[in-house]
This record gives sequence, C-alpha cells and structure tokens, in this order.
Amino acid sequence: MAKSFDFEHAPGHLVRRAHQLAVAIFMEETGDFDVTPVQFAILNALIDDPGEDQVTLARRVAFDAATSGSVISRLESKGWVRREADPADRRRKLLWVTPQGEQVALRMKRAVVRAQARIVAPLDAAERVQLAQLLGKLVAGHEAAP
Repeated sequence: MAKSFDFEHAPGHLVRRAHQLAVAIFMEETGDFDVTPVQFAILNALIDDPGEDQVTLARRVAFDAATSGSVISRLESKGWVRREADPADRRRKLLWVTPQGEQVALRMKRAVVRAQARIVAPLDAAERVQLAQLLGKLVAGHEAAP
C-alpha cells in the first residue's frame, strides 16, 4: 500500500503555514489598531495613489475585487477612507484616505515593521534576501502565466 502524500514538505502546505504565521504575527503587532493586513495594504496603496478606483485598487493589493467592497466599507465606517462615484462614470467608485486614516496608517507603520521583522526572524540576513527574491519570483512567475 502506498504511503500518504507528504504534505508536510509540500510547497503549498508550507506557503499556507507561512501565511498563517505571518497573519498571526501581523495581528499581534497591530492589535491596538483593529486592522487586517488587507486593510493596511489598502490604506497604504491609497496614500500612494489617492483617488484610485476600487477595481484597480483591488488588483494592486492582490485582493478579490468583489470582496474588496466590504473591506473598503469597514475602512469607511472607521472614518479612514472616503468613497465617491466617479463623475465621468457613476458606476465606478473612487477612493481616498481621510486625514484620520493617514494618521492611523502612519502610526501603524512601526507595528507593521516589527511584524515583518518577526516573520523573518528565524532567518539570517542572506536568507531573508533570498526568501524575498524567491517569493517575488514565484509570484511574478504565476502572475505572468497565461
């Protein structure tokens, strides 16, 4: 009889476990802000590109466009994001970070930097660079695939 699949060493399983650890560490470090990694990514993307439309923003932060509306609604209810219809196309929603949202995002930055450091803490400096390069290559390779 064949042995079961060795999932403990499978790349998919290890990526899932790494993601679980990364989210848990992020949530521990940012607990005072009641924010998710996706919410933080959206705030930062809008700080960089104010007035971006909702669909483009979802693609930019690699999040499902259909679900991004509820995430943005939560940010809006906190007073951190402002959403308006595009005057040229009322179906299209444009987004801006409010001054309060920008202040909160900037205060969160220290906690997020700590989280990123904790995530890669088991690795030495060269391994951290290598991990970032390999993950970047993996993501880019799949995004470029037809």
